[in-house]
Amino acid sequence: MSHIIYKMKDIDIKKMPVKLIYVTRSEYGKDWHSIPHSHPFTELFYIVKGKGYFLLPDQQIPVKENDLVIINPFIEHTEKSNQQDSLEYIALGIEGLAFSNQNDNELQQEGFYIYQGYKEDVLFYLNKLLDEIENGNREYEVICQNILEILIIKLERERNLKVEKSKPKRINKDIALIKQYINQNYRLDITLDKLAALKHLNKYYLAHSFKNNVGVSPIEYLNQVRIREAQTLLETTDYNIANISGMIGFSSQSYFTQTFRRHLNETPSEYRKRMRVNG
Repeated sequence: MSHIIYKMKDIDIKKMPVKLIYVTRSEYGKDWHSIPHSHPFTELFYIVKGKGYFLLPDQQIPVKENDLVIINPFIEHTEKSNQQDSLEYIALGIEGLAFSNQNDNELQQEGFYIYQGYKEDVLFYLNKLLDEIENGNREYEVICQNILEILIIKLERERNLKVEKSKPKRINKDIALIKQYINQNYRLDITLDKLAALKHLNKYYLAHSFKNNVGVSPIEYLNQVRIREAQTLLETTDYNIANISGMIGFSSQSYFTQTFRRHLNETPSEYRKRMRVNG
């Protein structure tokens, strides 16, 4: 008979300054489209099944089953599924932290990380999180918080990542809310006057402040969101151009075509034809 006792070290264990905002399990179907968006918190995605892409402002990154994706606060992104292999994932929203690479004792803040080979480890804890939240048993919040901290520590250990407190917001709060409103309501009849009224701002101040923070005017940003959604609809549906124009909020098909051409140097019909030939 052997008897071994492992004693815990007498150390001061500090609680991590992080908060689990949500856990979700989603499947990307042909009838669902995500538009580019960002959050003031970190998102962690685990790809359970399928293949697809994460679209960043300047690149398209392929993902597949068992990939772990980390997106730091304020990084604009969206998900796109492979039509043959629907993308299914578990996602966490985590407030209060950002991840950095730790190389040669120097921290390099980045916005997007992707890792492979977590099936028996991270997936176990993610499913436990889902079980706890779905069942809602007594003090499930405490268990979820502790599971989250375990996940974070394992990422620090195994992937040479460093957890830092989230950096201060890089965008004015009012502008962030206007941007979020556009992302969620781009199908509506939106004008600069209506946007200004949302936060009781002078419309000229709003236009100036929005461009300083985002890089384009509010209406130009609105058109960018609409054109991105139009691209998805042109690629994945058989709706005619007039229907798509109305679905994404343009007042007329001619204005939609004019705006689409200005952004992509081709008409919606040309874009659909080219994507289907290349696909």
